Amino acid sequence: MALCRSFACNLPLSRLPLQLNTSIPSPYCPPKSHQITTLPLRFSRCKTASFASVPLQSQSSMENPPEGYRRNVGICLINPSNKKIFAASRLDIPSAWQMPQGGVDESEDPRNAAIRELREETGVTSAEIVAEAPHWLTYDFPPDVREKLRHQWGSDWKGQAQKWFLFKFTGKDEEINLLGDGTEKAEFGEWSWMSPEQVVEFAVDFKKPVYKEVLSVFSQYFL
Repeated sequence: MALCRSFACNLPLSRLPLQLNTSIPSPYCPPKSHQITTLPLRFSRCKTASFASVPLQSQSSMENPPEGYRRNVGICLINPSNKKIFAASRLDIPSAWQMPQGGVDESEDPRNAAIRELREETGVTSAEIVAEAPHWLTYDFPPDVREKLRHQWGSDWKGQAQKWFLFKFTGKDEEINLLGDGTEKAEFGEWSWMSPEQVVEFAVDFKKPVYKEVLSVFSQYFL
């Protein structure tokens, strides 16, 4: 079956030609015209990972996100061999698939936060930052999600303001481990390389507009 070709694709997950993978046993899966900021990175070997050290403070990274939104980073990890994108299903909501993301610590540079979150959530260290979205992108939490997170975080945020980064995967699939690097609780149950259309289709509704924007910004890398 041919892959979906538009963001309006409504085929269920079970009918799409995904190759699902799992690195963590769970009850939800078997045990088994945009302007891109291309980063002029100077690479040096990291002591704890094979990521390049990312220079701090670019103008776009350090601009202030909108008031009332939690600072967050998003990671679009592309497989250069098939131009597909890493996505994973949440353990708490198995039907919700997403790209890796996570909060930015106080005084932490967003690019360094993206490297850390990718490692913590997927175990991936063999990757290079290729591009950075030029602006913070925001989404609002639905009321029930906002209330749940207010209790979980102890802070009442309208939603999240995300700085997105495009990473090129330079390792092998065997490196991907949904237990991450062991420093944080696992968040995902299954993972797959997806087309841009599939990434949007299987995201929760309140994240879809941001995902469309992100994939439009990075679209030249999927051709």
